[in-house]
Parts: sequence; structure tokens; C-alpha cells
Amino acid sequence: MTMTTMPAARLPLLAADVPLEAPLAWRAGKPLDRRTYLAEVAALAPRLPEGGPVLAMTSDRWRFALALGAALCRGQAGLMPPNHTPDMIARLRALFPQASVLADDEAPAVDLPTVRFDEGAGAACRPRGNDAAGSAAMPMIAGAHEAAQVLTSGSTGQPMPHGKRWDLLHVNLRAEAARLAEVLGRPDLQGVTLVGTVPAHHMYGFESTVLVAMLGGAAFAAERPFFPGDIAQVLASVPRPRVLVTTPFHLKTLLDAGLPPDALPPVDLTVSATAPLSPQLAARAEAALQGPLIEIYGCTEAGQVATRRPTAGPEWQTFDGLRLDGDGDAAVVRGGHVPEPTRLADVLEVESPTRFRLLGRSNDLINIAGKRSSLAHLNYHLNSLPGVRDGAFWLPPEPEDGVVRLVALVVAEAGVSAEQLRAGLRQRVDAAFVPRRVLRVEALPRDPSGKLPAGRLAELAAQLLAEAARGAGGGHG
Repeated sequence: MTMTTMPAARLPLLAADVPLEAPLAWRAGKPLDRRTYLAEVAALAPRLPEGGPVLAMTSDRWRFALALGAALCRGQAGLMPPNHTPDMIARLRALFPQASVLADDEAPAVDLPTVRFDEGAGAACRPRGNDAAGSAAMPMIAGAHEAAQVLTSGSTGQPMPHGKRWDLLHVNLRAEAARLAEVLGRPDLQGVTLVGTVPAHHMYGFESTVLVAMLGGAAFAAERPFFPGDIAQVLASVPRPRVLVTTPFHLKTLLDAGLPPDALPPVDLTVSATAPLSPQLAARAEAALQGPLIEIYGCTEAGQVATRRPTAGPEWQTFDGLRLDGDGDAAVVRGGHVPEPTRLADVLEVESPTRFRLLGRSNDLINIAGKRSSLAHLNYHLNSLPGVRDGAFWLPPEPEDGVVRLVALVVAEAGVSAEQLRAGLRQRVDAAFVPRRVLRVEALPRDPSGKLPAGRLAELAAQLLAEAARGAGGGHG
């Protein structure tokens, strides 16, 4: 079976070439094998409401995978929004009137038909003996079935749904598994364990933790650690080779936490996505975690497209089977798991059909005083400044006194002044993009994947500026 052609009929729920006795997940240092997973799925599937997609409201990656498998066995799909806020639930209800929820006991009640995990349907998530699970058969899913409805993150506008076919997900994940195995110097991912700081319902977490285990042969940690100490603890609880799947925001928080050198166990590979990673942070991560780091570039519309190792250079290399056409803000990708040419939402410098440089998002390009830049480029330099823990630029929708003026929202260490930040930016960007206003905040309203939705950022910035105008904002510079 080649990377770009798949059987037309049905494809297995789990990779067919991985033994069922192999772990699919680890919880608190104990394995949960694939045979157990199939038995849990078979017990859970009959309890789901019929009809629409299933929203798994759980932070537990094993339970998320159970919900996905049960939905697929029923001919339904997994529903994957960027968050579970009341506004998002209302949007899901409008988009998918027959949607239902499979939820943890601690998950909040929502206005959708809800089934709770329980002891009889996989909630205990405990290993079972082969006698209890030995009769589980491998479900075969129609290749053309839309296995997932994934909504965009909302970082640049309103979230929009995109259906993902099961056969194309197989192609996608085989390509990712091959690339990760290549970087690790292994023939495949069997025996590799993934620890993810990103949620399973985000496209990146869905592909690079859940599906790369189900279809690529790896295993994942059921936990989703967030705080640095928890990340170190979960990493230490799983066997090597270990892969940390994370974001620049989570990675910077981990490295800045000041953990003792012996608290972080060696990580054989770190994978980062959702935002560009500075070479300096990549080099810090490789030194601290004692292994290489690669970034994945992709989008909800096309899925994963390419990888690069930032410490080796700025060029990205596409996954096997993918090719690029066009250039600049008109670049498209096709082939592999992207059968129809799909335009990318970024400005690319295409050097060959399989190699490119990333210049910024096409919809965050700004023009001030005749100078052009991108917000992503400016954010990159802002977050590279000493003392900045997190930061983002915001462009007000209305000019101030007829002049467009950027605003920077910054989480910074005590003692770092707004003028110091502006002085640092003057060394890195054109003077036209140095912000007149620097608003200090305790935290930016990032979602669980580390992305910063445009609406949330605009709301916070507008609130802080209004407070400053009333003389009540003491945190601006």
C-alpha cells in the first residue's frame, strides 16, 4: 500500500500491523493495550445516541480515543471544536442539530444530549486481562466516511467546520509516523510513547497524539499535563523513547519554570506547533530536554503539511506525497491526504515543490506608514525579548487621531518597563511597528492549545484601553 493510494472500501480502526497486545496508552505508568481499547469501544458504542457527531468532553486522552472509536463504529463522527464555552456549544448546536456529548462526571452540563462515562463503558480505564477482552474484533470503517468534524481555532475569525475522511486520515498519519520515526532513527513508532500538553480535540493534538498512536503504532499518555512539574512527572512515568508534543507557549513556560536539571527526564524528540518557534527557544529546549526538536506546519483545512528543525535552518520540508504550487500568498498544497488543491492561509516563499520558508499569515499582514509586516513576525520578536513571558500585538480597528497605532499586550517579569520593551523592539523591527502603548497583563486569554483567539485578544485590549482612558488602568505603559 503506497502513501498516496488507499483501498476504496474499509480501513481498520487501529493500525493493522501493530500487535493488539501492544500499548495504545499509558496511565500513571501502567499500559493499556489495544485489545483492551477495542473491548472498551465495543461496550461504549451501543450507549451513544444515534445520528450526529459526538463531542467528547474530557481531558483524558484514552477516553477521547474511546469516544472517537465508539462514534466511528456507529457510523458517526467525532466533533472537535477549539473549546467548550457556552457560545461554542450554541454554535455547535446550530451547525449539528443531532450532535451529542460523551462526558466525564466532572464535565459541566451543556445544552446537548449527554451520556456520561461510567464503570461499565470504559470510565474506569483499567487494564483488563486477555480473557475479558479477547473477543474484541477489529472494527473496519468506510474509507469515505467523515470520521471527524474539526472546527478551526478561531485565532483569525469565526471557527468553521471541516470534515475529515477516514481514508485520508490514514494517509496523513502514515506520513507523520514515517517522518517522526525518521527523526528518531527508528523503522517505525512501535514502542514510542507520546506525552501531549495539547488537548485531543484540537486538530494538532488529534493528529499528533491520538491518531499517530491509533494509526501510526505509537502509544500516548492518557494524562494532559499543563504545569511544568506535572509535565516532568508524566514524562518520567512513561518508557523511552519519549516524544513531547507541545506548543511554543507551553514549552517556554516549562523552560522558564526553573525546575532542577534532574527534574526533567530526557526527551528523545520534542514536537511543536500552533505558532512559529524562535531558534533561540528551540536551542534551549534541545539542550534542556536532551533531544532534537521539530516543528509541524499545517492548518485545519489541509491538515499537516511539513516539518522543520529550527536549529538546522528556516526551511520546511513537506510530508511525503505533498507538493506545493504557487508562491507568496497564493501557495497551494496538493497530493497525499490533500486530494484537492488547497490554498494555504500563509505567505510562503516556495523554493521547490517540497521546500519552503514561512513568512507569515496572509490575513495578519499590516501596513503602517507605508511599511509592511505581519503580526506573527512582530509577535515572534516581542516574545524573544528578555523578561517577556508572553506577549502579542493588537491592531485597533479604528485609527487613533487618524493614525494607525499598534498596541502590545505583555506578560513580563517585574522590573521590566514599557520603555525597555520598546527599546528592545527598536533593535529588531522597523520603528513604524514599535508600539506606542504597552499594556501589562497577568495573562493572555489563550485557549488550551496555546492559541490566542482574535476575538478574545481584541476584547481584552479594548477593555484595558477603556480602563486607561477612564484613568482606572494602572497596568499600561
